[in-house]
Amino acid sequence: MAGNEWINGYLEAILDTGAGGERATPVNLRERGDFNPTKYFVEEVVTGVDESDLHKTWIKVVATRNTRERSSRLENMCWRIWHLTRKKKQLDWEELQRLENRRWEREQGLRDATEDMSEDLSEGERGDGLGDMMQCETPRRKFQRNFSNLEVWSDDKKEKKLYIVLISLHGLVRGENMELGRDSDTGGQVKYVVELSRALARMPGVYRVDLFTRQISSPEVDWSYGEPTEMLTAGPEDADGNEVGESSGAYIIRVPCGPRDKYLRKELLWPHVQEFVDGALAHVLNMSKVLGEQIGAGQPVWPYVIHGHYADAGDSAALLSGALNVPMVLTGHSLGRNKLEQLIKQGRQSKADINSTYKIMRRIEAEELSLDAAELVITSTKQEIEEQWGLYDGFDVKLEKVLRARARRGVNCHGRFMPRMVVITPGMDFSNVVVQDDVPEIDGELATLVGGTDGSSPKAIPSIWSDVMRFLTNPHKPMILALSRPDPKKNITTLLKAFGECRPLRELANLTLIMGNRDDIDEMSGVTASMLTTVLKLIDKYDLYGLVAYPKHHKQSDVPDIYRLAAKMKGVFINPALVEPFGLTLIEAAAHGLPMVATENGGPVDIHRALNNGLLVDPHDQQAIADALLKLVSEKNLWHDCRKNGWKNIHLFSWPEHCRTYLTRVAACRMRHPQWQTDTPGDEMVADESSLNDSLKDVQDMSLRLSVDGEKSSLSGSLDFSAAASGDPELQDQVKRVLSKIKKSESDSKDAGGGKKFPENVVSKYPMLRRRRRLIVIALDCYDGEGAPERKMIQIMQDIFKAVRSDSQTARVSGFALSTAMPVTETIEFLTSAKIQVNEFDALICSSGSEMYYPGTYTEDGKLFPDPDYASHIDYRWGYEGLKKTIWKLMNTPEGGEKTDKSSIPIQEDPKSSNAHCIAYFVKDPHKVNKVDDLRQKLRMRGLRCHPMYCRNSIRMQILPLLASRAQALRYLFVRWRLNVANMFVFLGESGDTDYEEMISGTHKTLIMKGVVSKGSDELLRTTDLRDDIVPSESPLVTYVNAETSPDEIANALQHVSKVL
Repeated sequence: MAGNEWINGYLEAILDTGAGGERATPVNLRERGDFNPTKYFVEEVVTGVDESDLHKTWIKVVATRNTRERSSRLENMCWRIWHLTRKKKQLDWEELQRLENRRWEREQGLRDATEDMSEDLSEGERGDGLGDMMQCETPRRKFQRNFSNLEVWSDDKKEKKLYIVLISLHGLVRGENMELGRDSDTGGQVKYVVELSRALARMPGVYRVDLFTRQISSPEVDWSYGEPTEMLTAGPEDADGNEVGESSGAYIIRVPCGPRDKYLRKELLWPHVQEFVDGALAHVLNMSKVLGEQIGAGQPVWPYVIHGHYADAGDSAALLSGALNVPMVLTGHSLGRNKLEQLIKQGRQSKADINSTYKIMRRIEAEELSLDAAELVITSTKQEIEEQWGLYDGFDVKLEKVLRARARRGVNCHGRFMPRMVVITPGMDFSNVVVQDDVPEIDGELATLVGGTDGSSPKAIPSIWSDVMRFLTNPHKPMILALSRPDPKKNITTLLKAFGECRPLRELANLTLIMGNRDDIDEMSGVTASMLTTVLKLIDKYDLYGLVAYPKHHKQSDVPDIYRLAAKMKGVFINPALVEPFGLTLIEAAAHGLPMVATENGGPVDIHRALNNGLLVDPHDQQAIADALLKLVSEKNLWHDCRKNGWKNIHLFSWPEHCRTYLTRVAACRMRHPQWQTDTPGDEMVADESSLNDSLKDVQDMSLRLSVDGEKSSLSGSLDFSAAASGDPELQDQVKRVLSKIKKSESDSKDAGGGKKFPENVVSKYPMLRRRRRLIVIALDCYDGEGAPERKMIQIMQDIFKAVRSDSQTARVSGFALSTAMPVTETIEFLTSAKIQVNEFDALICSSGSEMYYPGTYTEDGKLFPDPDYASHIDYRWGYEGLKKTIWKLMNTPEGGEKTDKSSIPIQEDPKSSNAHCIAYFVKDPHKVNKVDDLRQKLRMRGLRCHPMYCRNSIRMQILPLLASRAQALRYLFVRWRLNVANMFVFLGESGDTDYEEMISGTHKTLIMKGVVSKGSDELLRTTDLRDDIVPSESPLVTYVNAETSPDEIANALQHVSKVL
């Protein structure tokens, strides 16, 4: 083209430049006297280019007659194509590098793990390495042997009376009239968890099922989503027809978290997960007490299992199960790493853009944390285990087999663990399926459907049947049915091409496409609109009018009728998706008597193996799709055989079968629950004080009813005696009774103290902590450059004491806790140097949550005695020796693999700060150590589950058990002593140790003191900043005070934040 010589120059420049990471210098056309739009195209267009704009630009180019403008537009397109090509190649190169590094890291982790564990084996068992260990038993024999040890769940489990907790956090969840498809968050998962809850509640041995979700009180959605509780089904009945218990059955429990008046999509829920966990924990504790009274002989009934669905609920379940110390189960539904891989391969967005849109890194970290805590991971297919979960640091198929083999032989795994993955196909509700063994002939059936043969009026038929048949010239022919959303991955276009280009198939059958709901295609999203437009064009291209039905609308309740229509027409159901994770529609179709043609990629392989009711095809092979459809439609004997085979084994996919397998697998997990006694030693000393506590509650309740100003006391438990002071005679009598109990309890305690000696090492102040209604937690991470506590903490603590004690009413029900990274000895030394009595605190959370102390009780040698129940609580998956050895090896071996000399090792052991549940190190050079996320990744790849962190101004590194942290320690106090987290007030600085973010979120009240902490350890937390996805940007539960704040101002801040409900 004349005047467009620059195109050749640009193409040559593209070829010469290749796929380097930096942008090539554009040719300066101004110097050659040609039109030069370089600045516009490169600086304005290329930096914000989107591939979808190319077609629009080409349309404009074709329509442009002016040669100069046409040349300018073509140059624009060249720059765009050049930029996109380079961008895709660069992303591909970066992805290859990342995958190679990850592969090397995983191989190294597997090698390290097997080398460490091989030390326990004899020479005959050890072999030469992993290969020999893997061959000691074939996978087939291992599977059979393991499965034979499982006790299948049966009707004789009725006496168990289990309490099961399910969590599905996002979307709109309700039992009736589910709004499936309203948005991307309200889909198949919502239906699945609701039906699972109902099905489990009907199983023998299951007393109650709670399905936790978010409470939404917003004008954007129906009022029913704001109801705190919704019954899904009543509990089972006994032989006389009576319900077995008033609290039995399945319920939806809606927990408020985040803004109460907004419906948030799942990507925006991450900062509110901890608040959700605290609310769910409060409900579980209340319910455990209620169930204990009903079926537990007065002892709390803890959840049998906590099951999280999707990443956000998995994160919640990990924290909740850790607080309660009960087993956790995970179902991923859709996985973040798999989605990230697909988006990166598309090359349209950088990793940073993907994360910004989908919060994908927060989602992946939640899935990794879920793998850390889960006993069992339930998947729909084997492909999900190998190709999707296999992408995660926390799961390795080879290492999982090695650890399972060692566990069966009773060989030490050195604290290494991999969750067990099991395939349990989703269940289905077949209650609306009408099975007809003998299908009438097509002509006679249509006569019944369309109108009577004797001139009678047409029979009433489902409206969706009319909507489908109006498209078809000859509705007598068998129907090929495809039901999916209009998505390129569903491969509808290949199906249409196969149908349109196969004349025998067109003559024998009709095609029905159920592609969601649409009003105006032009108003739909780009991908959906493009897909629907392509379908319509293909129908026109092959002239398929009268042969293809594609109704605009259908309801969820219409789907069974659509299947029934296809079955009456002796049709075939097809799922030609490029990859199908499971294929629930194939099971629905089989239940209605439809043979199937399905993709050979993914879940349909497992379904076909179980049902043997159709044919599998390569979704890319158009001819194979046409041949399979033609075979089933034309060979009637084959069609009937497939129909009968589907019905024969469809029970394998029923909800009772799913729940039976589910409960069998859960029962095989290592069951655990809190082991402490509800009546601790020393409780009898305060029996009267407990009744006193109840009397004080009576006073509080009466003061609420009779107060003139109508102000309620806050959730913090502060008391309002204004009504009593006003002279109300009834209330004054109540106060007199309380005072008489005080005198009586004092005299009784004196008598008891002189006549009874309690066991040594018993923490006699436990009941005091339990009687607190508020807990003030000081968790300021103020350390100097050497990691020593700064003296300004002393004045701040004294000011906080004064502020709380300035109100005599709240002071009597308030206690104090100190939460610190320092070991208990150093903590006591610091408090002693400041002339602060240790007994000022009801609890000391030391070594970043690895130990819990209750000052006031001493052993004979005068030392504080740690809470033994807390020590056993956090011992889960703790491998002290394995971690210690691995940490030293990782720090001693840099990326290159060569060991370094001792002088250059960035850490040094700190035995004084270590304890049975804390491995402590000095950090000699913060610039040379791994960040927390990198270190955790390496440990996960080696099967080690823990909580690594940096603290004390980045001068110390601590490795803690998975369940140990300062945030989880507060939840432990709630579970152990029923001191509600919502009644805790946590003082923090503006930064702190690497567990700082966990301390901000939750239902507790947070007071952040500005200017107190000069430098924290935040920079060693993670490579990608996820703080905005963990800590809410604005929360009524968080307030700020200055470092120089007076005690009165602190008291005002406490009073202000305590009013938040």
